[in-house]
Amino acid sequence: MHGGTQAGWLLMALCAASGAYCLLRARTGTRQERRTARSEALMGFGMAAMAVPAAVLSPPAWAWAVYAALFGAAAVRALRPALRGGHHLHHLVGSLAMVYMAVAMAPAMTGGGGGGGHAGHGAAAGAGGMPLLTGALLVYYAFYVLGSAGRLLPVTAAAPGSRGRGTALGGHGTEGLRGGGAGGLPEIATACRLTMGIGMFAMLLTL
Repeated sequence: MHGGTQAGWLLMALCAASGAYCLLRARTGTRQERRTARSEALMGFGMAAMAVPAAVLSPPAWAWAVYAALFGAAAVRALRPALRGGHHLHHLVGSLAMVYMAVAMAPAMTGGGGGGGHAGHGAAAGAGGMPLLTGALLVYYAFYVLGSAGRLLPVTAAAPGSRGRGTALGGHGTEGLRGGGAGGLPEIATACRLTMGIGMFAMLLTL
């Protein structure tokens, strides 16, 4: 992706760390939890690879076709579980968004000449995909990030009969606890999803 070199390295590091943690989560838990963790690990590592600053390392032209094929297969795999709703629908949206970005960025990488980073950035601006679709994805990820951040905020609730004792709920709920998986802290799992949501939003902004 195109943008500041420091920002690109930071985004790459955060996405790679999130993917590594999701990969660790994939070793434990139920079958569904392991599948969810593997999907999130794939997303994290894929985003990390796409976030490498183009001025430092320009991927070959065929790399974007590999990204599109890989996440297209992930989208097909997530299609059936997504019909049941829940977090699988988010995995489907994320996989399709990765395919969209790979297709949108491919002309920028193959059509750039010898103009270096600035020429590549200009090509990206001309091959930025469809503004309406990009805008819709930006809105989706903006709400997703806000929702994930809200689940991380500590909420003190005094239950009836608790005589004023506050319970730190951490903003989670049943879905957040399930998302942590066995052997993993739900707060860290939610933080990883928040990180990848912010990363996806930032990458969509570059289109």
